[in-house]
Amino acid sequence: MTRLPWPLPALLVWAGAWLAFMGLRAVVPPLPALLLACGVGVAGSLLAASWWRRGLVALGFPLSAALSGAVALPGWAWLLPLALLLLVYPINAWRDAPLFPTPAGALRGLQAHATLADGALVLDAGCGLGAGLRALRAAYPQARLQGLEWSWPLALLCRLRCPWARVRRGDIWAADWSGYALVYVFQRPESMARVAAKASAEMAPGSWLVSLAFELPGVRASARLPSFAGHVLWIYRLPLSQAPPVEAP
Repeated sequence: MTRLPWPLPALLVWAGAWLAFMGLRAVVPPLPALLLACGVGVAGSLLAASWWRRGLVALGFPLSAALSGAVALPGWAWLLPLALLLLVYPINAWRDAPLFPTPAGALRGLQAHATLADGALVLDAGCGLGAGLRALRAAYPQARLQGLEWSWPLALLCRLRCPWARVRRGDIWAADWSGYALVYVFQRPESMARVAAKASAEMAPGSWLVSLAFELPGVRASARLPSFAGHVLWIYRLPLSQAPPVEAP
């Protein structure tokens, strides 16, 4: 979806939602048809690259349906598409990274720098739809993989996509990281100090923290690998050590 020029992806999703709605109206009552068509829009929004585009894609169909008067529903019924949107994008998750799947090949070579024993426990903290879990499985086929995701629908879809992993719905900040040999995060720059503090407080010496694209502030990396689109894969061995100060020129 993100490969197509904007706003063509949004137009395609909206058209798909309208086609689904028109087809469903012939076989189900208006409200279920509306909700299922909204589900098409929300599912399509998961592939957009930024929060504001996801919102536009997800809200486009219900807004156009409301303005067109294509379906006569009581006022409260129009709150249901919003509830569906909040299930997929819960407010608690807005503080953290937006849904952006781990790109293919982004973790290539990780296993050579962060070695794990067979059967080691590995966590994808904020697993979304499972792209990170799949990349971790390619790097560590003998590891025991777990995923943690706040959104109920995303956690359910991730379980379906990654049946070989244990995927739970939960808060990555409330979960205990102490039992994991490696924790993988794909967060945002504003969250990295919190990631460093949590890893330092909970993870055992000798375990690994891996961050895609964003480094821990003030922390020395054990290794760094080139990743997707010029970004870096940051690899840290616990306990975390302070990076040397940058000298003024």
